[in-house]
Amino acid sequence: MATSTSTAAIAAEPTLPIVLVAAVALIDRDGRVLLAERPAGKHLAGMWEFPGGKVKPGETPEAALIRELAEELGIDVHASCLAPFTFASHAYPEFHLLMPLYVCRRWQGIAVPREGQRLRWVRPAQLGEYPMPPADKPLVAMLRGLL
Repeated sequence: MATSTSTAAIAAEPTLPIVLVAAVALIDRDGRVLLAERPAGKHLAGMWEFPGGKVKPGETPEAALIRELAEELGIDVHASCLAPFTFASHAYPEFHLLMPLYVCRRWQGIAVPREGQRLRWVRPAQLGEYPMPPADKPLVAMLRGLL
């Protein structure tokens, strides 16, 4: 049985650890999306991203988002308000990122930066004006299509 070139090429690629990160597009009543700037000292500092964070072992992506949004922004989100939207799969030099992106239009509290990050509510047409990590960039066009 012959092996296709693409299958052989994929099998020959070095394997990277997979990092699971959950992110959310928080959408306010005016149709704006919340972006958070990665603070100085963190990987990809100065880049703007959708809020979220790493999924801990044994944790669901939804539980990770609920935890991260409370820690980073001081808002409460119910799992039923997190709608799965799309995902990103991106190879960085040191790991492979798998990032489900959720959409959320309902939460309790006011988003305030709690970890040294800056926050911006951005109109969908202006999302592309912000420098973003490579994994986040393809999600912008999809969000524009939704909004």
